[in-house]
Amino acid sequence: MISPTAAVRIARPSRDLAAAERFYVEGLGLDLLYRATAEAAGEHDLVMLGWRQASWHLELVAGPEVPEPAPTPEDLLVLYLGAPVDEQLVARIEQAGGKRVSQSEYWDRWGVTVADPDGYRLVLSTRSWSNDG
Repeated sequence: MISPTAAVRIARPSRDLAAAERFYVEGLGLDLLYRATAEAAGEHDLVMLGWRQASWHLELVAGPEVPEPAPTPEDLLVLYLGAPVDEQLVARIEQAGGKRVSQSEYWDRWGVTVADPDGYRLVLSTRSWSNDG
């Protein structure tokens, strides 16, 4: 049985790790948890981003053997804030390379969606997460 406290890694390819890191660290406020540079064939550059106390992190990889990012509008990373979205946070994310986009009637009603430099969408939801059903 898998523990409900198991750590989660979300891995995605990136065209430009520096731009993606700027978006998530300077814009959203994640921490840089780890960085590696390819040193041999078959390896790739990567950054791991998240909050040290969280049970999840985002791994972004780049390099000649890494496929191009191909996000769809449904490739969402949703953060449930349980509060109104701070417009200063959205402005900071946009200054760090994000682009505010319309996601859908549902997500536009319940938050703000911003595309990262690779086109993946980050939703800052005003709702709270509940796994009660």
